[in-house]
Amino acid sequence: MIGCLFIHGFTGAPYEVEPLATYMKEKTDWIVKVPTLPGHGETLSLKGYTYHDWIAHAEKELKALMKEADEVYVVGFSMGGVIASYLAAKYEVKKLVLLSAAVYYVNPKQLLIDCKDMLKDMMTGKIKENELFKRYKKKIFKTPLLATIEFQKLVKRVKPYLTKLTLPVLIIQGECDGIVPV
Repeated sequence: MIGCLFIHGFTGAPYEVEPLATYMKEKTDWIVKVPTLPGHGETLSLKGYTYHDWIAHAEKELKALMKEADEVYVVGFSMGGVIASYLAAKYEVKKLVLLSAAVYYVNPKQLLIDCKDMLKDMMTGKIKENELFKRYKKKIFKTPLLATIEFQKLVKRVKPYLTKLTLPVLIIQGECDGIVPV
């Protein structure tokens, strides 16, 4: 039996990976797990959590899945890709899928294009309808600075583990992603 662990991104929730997880549930007989990292999800209350909490929770979920499945695949989105890489380097994961893994953060070129579009919408009175503006505004005002620092610490801690990956890895990055550069 195959088990597949999906890990969502920073300030996100399972909804970020749910379409793919649901597809896998429908098309396979795999055990599919989509946990919510501490402080994330509907309530988004990151205050007081550290990257250690996020790793520990993902690690606990992986260990539980490894008890149920013969082989395990891990899929990580954005920050979840960073955590997934760490888990794959440390445990016997058979395959790894990274969706916009946030090893580097902020794509200056795309951010400039996005800001230009937002400025255009601001000048025409349509800024409140701009989806990117709504998303950026929410992230900026709801994300504690210390949580962002914890995210940066996570990336710094995990980067050395990337050279230890020896399993098959599928890396998918979006060229128009304003946050995570290719």
